[in-house]
Amino acid sequence: MTIHVPHPLSPEGCPALVLNADYRPLSYYPLSLWNWQDAIKAVFLDRVNIVSEYETTVRSPTFEIRLPSVVSLKTYIQASRQPAFTRFNVFLRDRFTCQYCQSRDDLTFDHVIPRSKGGQTTWENVVTACAPCNLRKGDLLPQQAAMWPAQKPYQPSVHDLHHNGRHFPPNYLHHSWMDYLYWDTELEP
Repeated sequence: MTIHVPHPLSPEGCPALVLNADYRPLSYYPLSLWNWQDAIKAVFLDRVNIVSEYETTVRSPTFEIRLPSVVSLKTYIQASRQPAFTRFNVFLRDRFTCQYCQSRDDLTFDHVIPRSKGGQTTWENVVTACAPCNLRKGDLLPQQAAMWPAQKPYQPSVHDLHHNGRHFPPNYLHHSWMDYLYWDTELEP
């Protein structure tokens, strides 16, 4: 469920969406956000352009500024071609779904070919699994356990992870961000 908050009450409720120089988010999941302090610092260091602002302002004795809600980097950052092999990225590749029973609860990961049987901790051998399936499969090969992953494990591209991340929008989306996000869900105007 997406919650839209029209006017944040404090600066802490005013994150800035960070866009690359091509006006696309640096990442979708997690969504590329900076807290208000980092956004203001980047403005003063002339590293970003302010694209949109909140109504909320911050003041010093000699200065007042509206908090940025969307900023774009002045210098394009080339996206890495190969995502890091992390637990989070394995979950994202598998859409936060157990590859054995399709549950989304109590997730961990499983070595399809157990390490004790020569399996390695690689993209091609690790899948998302719920704790009950992981326990049931244990130290067995897929044939022995009669458990096969719904999707063969593979090394995803950054594009694959961004595509999957669009299916999991954050709970908070400010209206000023909508023109820059390409979720597969219907958004309020």
